[in-house]
Amino acid sequence: MKNQTLLLFVICFSFLDTFWCNTSQAELNRTRDDGLDDEIHVGVILDIGSWQGKVIQSCISMAISDFYSLQKSYKARVILHVRNSQGDPFRALSAALNLLEDAKVEAILGAQTSLEAKFLAEFGDRNKIPVISFSRPCSFPFSTRSPFFVQIGDDQTSQIKGVAALIELYKWRNVILIHQENDLDLDNDDAMSYMAAFLEEKNIHISFVSAIAASSEDDQIIEQLHELKTLQTTVFIVHLPYSLASRLFVNAKRLGMISKGYAWFVTSKSMNHLNSRSGSSTIESMQGVIGFRSYIPASIELHNFTSRSRRKFFADQAPDAMQAMQLYLGLLAYDVAWSLAKAAERVVVKVPCTSKLDARSNSSDSDIYKTSIHRSILLQEILRSNFKGVGGEFRFVNGKLISNTFQIVNVIGSGEKRVGFCTSTGRITREIYESNLRRQQSDFTNNLESIIWPGGSLTIPLGRMLQTSGKILKIGVPVLGFPQLVKVTRDPYTNATTVTGFCIEVFKAALEGLNYQVQYEFIPFMDADGNSAGAYNDLIYQVYLKNFDAVVGDTTITASRSLYVDFTMSYTDIGVGIVAPTENKDMWIFCKPLTPKLWLTIVGFYILCGYVIWLIERQTPRHVAEDLPPQPNGFSSILLGRWEQLRNKWSMFVAAVSLFVLFILSSSYTATLASMMTVQHIELNSKRSYIGYLGSSNITKGVLISNLNFENYTLKPFLTAKEYASALSKGSKHGGVSAILDEIPYIKIFLAEFSADYSLVKSLSTTNGFGFAFPKGSPLVPDISREIARLRESGRLDLLENAWFKSQTSLTSRDNADKVRPLTLTNFGGLFLVSGIPSVVAFLIFQIPLLYQYLHVVSNWMMNRVMVLRQVHLFMKNFIRMWSVQSATIHPQVQMT
Repeated sequence: MKNQTLLLFVICFSFLDTFWCNTSQAELNRTRDDGLDDEIHVGVILDIGSWQGKVIQSCISMAISDFYSLQKSYKARVILHVRNSQGDPFRALSAALNLLEDAKVEAILGAQTSLEAKFLAEFGDRNKIPVISFSRPCSFPFSTRSPFFVQIGDDQTSQIKGVAALIELYKWRNVILIHQENDLDLDNDDAMSYMAAFLEEKNIHISFVSAIAASSEDDQIIEQLHELKTLQTTVFIVHLPYSLASRLFVNAKRLGMISKGYAWFVTSKSMNHLNSRSGSSTIESMQGVIGFRSYIPASIELHNFTSRSRRKFFADQAPDAMQAMQLYLGLLAYDVAWSLAKAAERVVVKVPCTSKLDARSNSSDSDIYKTSIHRSILLQEILRSNFKGVGGEFRFVNGKLISNTFQIVNVIGSGEKRVGFCTSTGRITREIYESNLRRQQSDFTNNLESIIWPGGSLTIPLGRMLQTSGKILKIGVPVLGFPQLVKVTRDPYTNATTVTGFCIEVFKAALEGLNYQVQYEFIPFMDADGNSAGAYNDLIYQVYLKNFDAVVGDTTITASRSLYVDFTMSYTDIGVGIVAPTENKDMWIFCKPLTPKLWLTIVGFYILCGYVIWLIERQTPRHVAEDLPPQPNGFSSILLGRWEQLRNKWSMFVAAVSLFVLFILSSSYTATLASMMTVQHIELNSKRSYIGYLGSSNITKGVLISNLNFENYTLKPFLTAKEYASALSKGSKHGGVSAILDEIPYIKIFLAEFSADYSLVKSLSTTNGFGFAFPKGSPLVPDISREIARLRESGRLDLLENAWFKSQTSLTSRDNADKVRPLTLTNFGGLFLVSGIPSVVAFLIFQIPLLYQYLHVVSNWMMNRVMVLRQVHLFMKNFIRMWSVQSATIHPQVQMT
């Protein structure tokens, strides 16, 4: 009886409310006919058959009625013309055309979906008529491309930024997205695109994207949840309408997915429709869920609006979920209608109404022009709106209604608890208004109130569920390669398998650093006979086939393997190295540091210096006549250092220069000879040389052939370190190899055992080192990579390496590509020039006094010779004279006879 009375009261109230609205509308129409007020005709295009359309239409009418009941002195009157789109965007476009031609509307309200918004935006742009859309903003830049399009929905980007910021705060690196499968829902597609972009910007990986169709049955939803449960990620972001989200959580609760270890985040697409009347099963299944709800500041106007709207929608027997939805949509519709009425009044003040202008002008062109002016001014006035509405601040920026703050709520018990806010910029805060000091001091621990997570836990979920149904990770290990890296031992009595080695110890050390437990078992990759079941690529592929949960061993990180698995960061040195014998059996190697020309030059130089010293000392006079030492020899003075035998300062100078040259040459000779005897150069590209590599690895062979351009016939495979040593000792001429090329970890193991006879000649950064392989998207990959980095920084990785490799000496590396060349004359041309010139100058300076004496002797000798010639000449002259006298004396006697 009580319920019947209440129902009768609600029906009566609804009838009176409808009668009052109709009376008000009739009075407005009568006023229009009398021409007392200016009229602004506005079209409303909605899906009247939907609850959303009913809410929007009712709130628009309520706002217009309330506005003019308060502002009775206003001249303008907004006249509404409602059309039913039936949810069809083409019907909406047809209705817009009808409103423009028949009702001569100056603005259009509507566009409940993004597709309708797209069509009506194009329509408004072509006909220069303002279109106010109730759909959420989407990727189409309507406000930029069409200046007549106005959006009044919540901005998706601010909410999605907040979700990404919240995920980042809890340091989760993998999430699962759940959205509605609907190709025509542009809002949903845009939200997913924004979500993916912002999560990627925060370095958050989307492990899986699940799409649920609106027509999905519970069995289909359960099937998809089963698939999500098998994944290791336990952080979910739900972007679904309330009707789907409520069914999703009810079924997730049945599967045990609303329990400890899980984290669920729900966008306002669902949370705006959730309240205490939503149903006990829905609220119970969402315990611990974190949701984003549009924040509406409390006010008296909001309280009055809520009371009136609830009475109205209870009378229409609306579902409980619709009560929450209308509080958001109804507020938007109410405020935008209020803004439209205020803008209409400002328009008629600035420009006379077209209805009055029609009586003064019969020109249709003039009417079209004036109507266009009216629409443009009306759009400008709407965008200039700035007032505090029922739903909060109402203001436009760049053609969009400013995004309000979202409140972050935690579903607890029969209701929810507000734990923080998300600002329009996507920032997470505890209070809606924070001081600058608190904003600077805020950190993760006080950004939000305490949260009760699913399962009633206060502990922040780890974001991964590694042990599903007690599962133990199956770790595949290779049976090939060096035992220092991975060694598989089987007990013949118990048939138990033991796996040891450097790689195994690094993996165990990395797991010890995790803040959660991981159960695992090592499974050797071998057949029934105990032999390897395949190569390393086959072992890696087993992870892709889900036969193994991971691979631990000397597995090299490559681009091709990364297509099937995810690798952790490398825990070994990267690249390959070349090992060669350090000994040299050439008996004439002592001659090779210097070229023949340089040898001859040195010999000639010291012969010349010895001769100069001998010559100088020979010409130096002795001071004591007896007990003199033997005549000094230039060579013995230089080579034996007999400085006491040198008497002349210039010979000492030449000897000092010669010793300086000797010191430089001996030092260079020693260094070059040591290099030649320590590292033997290998002509890798020589056809006479063979190169060895690890036969169980295709990586090294690929490097030799692809990167270093070796011929296939010059390569020889080996399996153990002893085979390496045996082949190197034989050399290429006796069936062995000239060098071994392998990855650095293998080289370290080899040199730890044979470091006395072999050394690292060269290293090449052509490989990426060893890493652990996991399935694609495994949350263990970033965690173990982080632990490997910590092991390297703490030095524990080096300790493990030294313990297993037992290296006695450090690697002797020579990274230059050229061999050790002998020293040439060109290398010491400057030395000989600098030392030769002073020696020659010293010799010349010493010879100047001797030359002067020689010239003086020669001059005296020449003078004596002139005197002799004069005497001879005088003698001959006297002789001739005497002979002439005697002849004259004899001649008279002859004449007398």
